[in-house]
Amino acid sequence: MAAQAAVSAGAGLVTVATHPLNVTALHVRTPEAMVVDWQNEQQLLAQMAKSSIILLGPGMGTDDFSVGLVRWVMHQVTAQQTLIVDASALTIMADHHIAFPNQGFIIATPHQGEWAKLSSVMITYQSSMDLNDLQRQNLNIDVLVLKQHHTVVLSQNRQVALKIGGPYQAIGGMGDTLSGMIAGFVAQFAEPRRATEAAVYAHSAIAQELAEHNWVVKPTIIADYLPNFMSRIQNNLVD
Repeated sequence: MAAQAAVSAGAGLVTVATHPLNVTALHVRTPEAMVVDWQNEQQLLAQMAKSSIILLGPGMGTDDFSVGLVRWVMHQVTAQQTLIVDASALTIMADHHIAFPNQGFIIATPHQGEWAKLSSVMITYQSSMDLNDLQRQNLNIDVLVLKQHHTVVLSQNRQVALKIGGPYQAIGGMGDTLSGMIAGFVAQFAEPRRATEAAVYAHSAIAQELAEHNWVVKPTIIADYLPNFMSRIQNNLVD
């Protein structure tokens, strides 16, 4: 789902690192995406070296191999790359005390439970955005997307709260689609903070639009709808 969203967001060349057993399923759903075997370190290293945006976490699980992969990726990130960390990778980092890289541009997209484990900011105090922002800085995160009832995006000297969206988005895979959209937007637009904010907004704006005629909104439908949504935005800007 993250790969599908990245492709739909206009990322261009999208490569998924995964187990070979997943290749057929991936290509049935998103034939535009390329694939590398995540057990082949040489392939993985070559792909990492030529990637400007790295999204780590969706669908990877938390077994010993995944823990080792997270540690490996953290050491491979360069100053010229953007690393987006989501889902299982955040859980692994919290459980195994793995630090974010001290170089590159770092975006983290935790839900409240993941953030509580990662930052030690208890959920009961999540309303304190200043405390969350302090922990964002302490953890070396450039942009924090704190997913909650109304998602908040925190970055240097900037806090933006989303005012749209609703319970129709409470479906598995919604976060994977969001992180893929963030990857696709950051890959295209010059300012990664604003690109992240735009992806967060577009994700919920599409869901809200679709919810007018749907009881629930599937994340895959959001990804399918994204090119149409962005075209309409672009046309309105031109007009």
